[in-house]
Amino acid sequence: QVQLVESGGGLVQAGGSLRLSCAASGSIFSINTMGWYRQAPGKQRELVGEITSGGRTNYADSVKGRFSISRDNAKNTLYLQMNSLKPEDTAVYYCNAGLLVLGTLRPVEVWGQGTLVTVSS
Repeated sequence: QVQLVESGGGLVQAGGSLRLSCAASGSIFSINTMGWYRQAPGKQRELVGEITSGGRTNYADSVKGRFSISRDNAKNTLYLQMNSLKPEDTAVYYCNAGLLVLGTLRPVEVWGQGTLVTVSS
């Protein structure tokens, strides 16, 4: 069994910063792309950004220049550094990973439980 556990969410004032972490654990052979998604109240879940195992990144236009994704492959951990936060960044942030299960090499997609980020104006 594989799980993703996010941490680092909270309340911050507009213009502030937060750093989210997502730790993957369990029967993991390898992790391919990892990403952050978010879902605001009444809206659909959307991609914030993603990073391949080789370090290539892709961001939503709304966060380019403000958010930065990184990963520590040795620790199976994903990070999201969020700067210059805006009230419209308020959402539940979810971690996502595409990986191969140890032993069977079965490809699976796993989601974390989400962490709430609230940006006050």
